Amino acid sequence: MSAGGAFGGSRGLRPVPPEKGIFPLDHLHECDLEKKEYLNCLKTSGHKSEKCRQFSKKYLQCRMEKNLMAKQDLSELGFRKQSEMEASGDKNNETIDK
Repeated sequence: MSAGGAFGGSRGLRPVPPEKGIFPLDHLHECDLEKKEYLNCLKTSGHKSEKCRQFSKKYLQCRMEKNLMAKQDLSELGFRKQSEMEASGDKNNETIDK
């Protein structure tokens, strides 16, 4: 028999979680309001996520503030800064990303 752990794994190595994609669940329901607002928006908009960007942004900000995900610049998550939108002349998303 091998000296490894259960199911043939090596006991001494610690697993390294992926950088993105997996983060702690909100067991204490700290961001439930933001999550419900976003999901409600998706339902009422026919699941068109672009119409619910402000709720998505609020939800991600809440998760970062409560340490439920790594803090990251929102521009890296697809949210442009106000100054970038004005420079590009994109008026459609102007009220969404405020």
